[in-house]
Amino acid sequence: MGLGPLPDYPWDLMAPHRARAEEHPGGVVDLSIGSPVDPTPDVVREALAAATDAHAYPATIGTPALRRAIVDWFERRRGVVGLDESSVLPTIGSKELVALLPFLLGLGAGDVVVHPRAAYPTYEMGAVFAGATSFASDDPAEWPEATRLVWLNSPGNPDGRVLGVEELRAARQRARELDAWIVGDECYAELGWEGEWAEGAVPSLLDPRVTDGDHDRTLAIYSLSKQSNMAGYRAAFVAGCPASIARLTTARKHAGLMLPAPLQAAMTVALRDDVHVAEQKARYRARREVLKPALEAAGFRIDRSEAGLYLWATEGRDAWESIARLADLGIVAGPGHFYGAHFPQHVRLSLTATDERVASAAQRLGASAR
Repeated sequence: MGLGPLPDYPWDLMAPHRARAEEHPGGVVDLSIGSPVDPTPDVVREALAAATDAHAYPATIGTPALRRAIVDWFERRRGVVGLDESSVLPTIGSKELVALLPFLLGLGAGDVVVHPRAAYPTYEMGAVFAGATSFASDDPAEWPEATRLVWLNSPGNPDGRVLGVEELRAARQRARELDAWIVGDECYAELGWEGEWAEGAVPSLLDPRVTDGDHDRTLAIYSLSKQSNMAGYRAAFVAGCPASIARLTTARKHAGLMLPAPLQAAMTVALRDDVHVAEQKARYRARREVLKPALEAAGFRIDRSEAGLYLWATEGRDAWESIARLADLGIVAGPGHFYGAHFPQHVRLSLTATDERVASAAQRLGASAR
């Protein structure tokens, strides 16, 4: 079956609101897209520059050094043991993997792809690409018998929700009952803000407390875009079930999906250096501590948002009305309508703006509340 008609790209609907925000005399504050604005760390850029003599084709599976760095990172930063080089695979960013995974795993008509109710839209598009059906649900008891792939997203985009160990266990158990793959999209795992996640690690789907050491049909995805300001490098990876990794590797070899060699070298260095990750987290924490109280003072309620790169906010009215209000203040946000049908009164605001722009947004919000 060929690829059918695709929906319009939703962000095109933001054009008039963006234009309105750009008219603000203080300039626009763009909090709509989570694209990093801070410099890529010097240690990463130097590694990239040193690896530019890349005359040979890179390995789809990744260099031995990169595979070992991924394995070590999972153990050091996420408490995941039992992985080896056959359990990991670098990818060209995480979005392409999210979009292609149902197809690469052989899903098709009649199969169901489950994803969160507040969801990054690419989960649904991945089902569309494969000819499968998407189903939004956070309750494992609701997942239908035809489910073949389950997406978890913790910390969540857009809502910053963190799934604890018991929630992850329950979801994985249901997926096993359904004989489905289960995949944790964990790209914001280093950015915990509240409660037990403020300093402790956000648990991975591959955590031994979740899997009891058995990674069958269980995968986790991670990206260096946010923790290392490497969005332009398209540096990500998937880990877990060796049989699934082997299947994905073979398919990606046939398709020529390989991460350029200089980027593999840069990833290796980034994964081994924790200092720059802590520095970047401190930047985001400082911006969050400015923006969150300003939104609350301006009449927004912040829901979830205990981790991740966004504030999930509502005024209790349609999101497009809130988007228009923010645009009048020169602030661009994302409407909850873009993240499924279940949160039409929420907006998503990113922490990826400079300190000066975040301070400007807070000042404008404060003035609007008077």
